[in-house]
Amino acid sequence: MRNFTSLSVIITVSFLMFSFESSAKKIPLKYKATESKSVSFDKNYVINLTVTEGAINDFYKKYPKLKKYQNDVLDLYKKKEFKSIWYDDRNISEFGSLLYHKVKQLNEQGIKATMPYRDLIDDVFNENVTEDLPQIDTELLLSNMYVFYASNVYSGVDPATLKKIGWFLPTKTISYTKILDSLMVDPARLNKDENLLYGQYYKLKSVLQRYRNIEKNNQWKKIEIDSANYKDLKPFDSGVAVKQIRERLFVVGDLAQDSKRDVYDEEMMAGILKYKKRYGLTLNYTLTRDHINQMNEPIGKRIKTIMLNMERCRWIPANLAQANEYIMVNIPSFRLVYVKNGKYDLVSDVFVGTRMTETVIFSGMMDRIVFSPYWYVPQSIIKNELKLKMAEDKNYLADHNMEWNGGNVRQKPGPKNSLGLVKFMFPNPNDIYLHDTPAKSLFEFEKRIFSHGCINVKEAKNLALEILKDDPDWPVDKINQAMSGEKETTCKLKNKIPIYIGYFTAWVNDDGEIGFYPDVYDRDPQLDKLLYSDSVASK
Repeated sequence: MRNFTSLSVIITVSFLMFSFESSAKKIPLKYKATESKSVSFDKNYVINLTVTEGAINDFYKKYPKLKKYQNDVLDLYKKKEFKSIWYDDRNISEFGSLLYHKVKQLNEQGIKATMPYRDLIDDVFNENVTEDLPQIDTELLLSNMYVFYASNVYSGVDPATLKKIGWFLPTKTISYTKILDSLMVDPARLNKDENLLYGQYYKLKSVLQRYRNIEKNNQWKKIEIDSANYKDLKPFDSGVAVKQIRERLFVVGDLAQDSKRDVYDEEMMAGILKYKKRYGLTLNYTLTRDHINQMNEPIGKRIKTIMLNMERCRWIPANLAQANEYIMVNIPSFRLVYVKNGKYDLVSDVFVGTRMTETVIFSGMMDRIVFSPYWYVPQSIIKNELKLKMAEDKNYLADHNMEWNGGNVRQKPGPKNSLGLVKFMFPNPNDIYLHDTPAKSLFEFEKRIFSHGCINVKEAKNLALEILKDDPDWPVDKINQAMSGEKETTCKLKNKIPIYIGYFTAWVNDDGEIGFYPDVYDRDPQLDKLLYSDSVASK
């Protein structure tokens, strides 16, 4: 076991940062492990603990609730040549003590899981406990504690379960041995490591603490209204509710100060716009009863939403956002961002699939842009919708610029084409793509679930212009001509662009402002049940 005396300063700072309740207990070496048996010896005699496969097998017979970690723990010791991981001479290493305190603070990571046999591990670090566990038990309990911590914090729900709940974005693969090595070299990574966790995770973690403080200090106060006789609040209205709303806006950071005025003044108007922007609401000054009801949802619900989205961040490769160029669509926020060289080149509203035809959560590689596209009507739409309309009106296809094409129905290019004037293709088994739309009025709705699964982009033309702006073969004039609606024209991209279609009901921007978005497909309760069911003591 490597002695990390050079890290004593870092360890000391880490202990101060997390306000540890007590100093780590130094555990005298009393036992020598031979297979699964422990033999006491003179405590002044120093030996090196060796862990064997037999000892590991016997450990899990003794502690069966940890059986799920056996293969990972065995792999740790194979990579470490079956040497002790947690003992430094005769004492538990400082890193072992630091990790224990991080496990005690799992709630700060939005995790409610409790490790089996937690009481025994508590005793290991309790200076008042006089009867110590056999050294081999302590060693293996700490290894299980590490895998428990790493699996909960760095990995989350396993990939097989993610597929069952319809999450097909790339998942990361982690090596517990490599993670352990990196943490032991630099324990500060226990506090933050964006090589292990997607950066959004730490932003949510910071806001989680802020909202828990609001809850602890009883600052989330109900806004009192007469629901039966409520009239929309508008600028320069006055009343007790206005004063209470102002206080809420201050508490959550939408107002820099609380003047305690009961008049809906200009200062409060700015706060309301900020609030509505964070919740994906129509940006106006009117406060309806629905808005007040939303404000009156318990803060516990907001906290749970943050925790659920921290979990979603655990599933994502940490380097996802490090690509030079990518597109991300967040279904609940009805928003698309095109990122290039670390900057938002374009942000656009979108609308997505209905509850019956949900947009799938997955990723792909955009390889081409099709201007003035044909729309090949899916067989499901022909069967369930078009056949009935054609039976009622023999001119239906012609009137809608459609035609038969080899046994299929397609809509000809043009401004009224259901795909608009441009579509963005990324091969996938779900036949989902991004496209323009002639139905621009649908972007005026707050809850935009209208499509058959594809993603309709408000700024579709501008997205095409941004993607191709550095391509000399596609100047603006050529793009405009291709989008005239006369004939279908395909542009094959010289570099494929990653596209991620995700599902986050809470998201923190670079200014630390959190947005909460509608759970349009009711995925939060599903994940909540999976993670926090009363019947599940640990993950």
